[in-house]
Amino acid sequence: MDEITVIQRKIYEIRGQKVILDRDLAALYQVETKVLNQAVKRNIERFPEDFMFQLTPKELKNWKSQFVTSIPI
Repeated sequence: MDEITVIQRKIYEIRGQKVILDRDLAALYQVETKVLNQAVKRNIERFPEDFMFQLTPKELKNWKSQFVTSIPI
C-alpha cells in the first residue's frame, strides 16, 4: 500500500469536516500522541482556530461503535 493510501485511510469526517486523529498524526510524524498535543498547545498561536477540537463524550461513543462494527472478524 502506498503512502498516500495509508494517509487517506486515516482521514475521517466528523461534524462535516475532514479530520485526522491526533494519534494518527503523531504516528505519521513518529512521535508520541502526548508529545504532539503538548507541542500544539505550546504553539497554539501558529495554528488556525479550527485546527483541532475534542469530541463530546456522545460523539466519541458513537465513533467508537462505528469503528468497532466496521472491523472484519
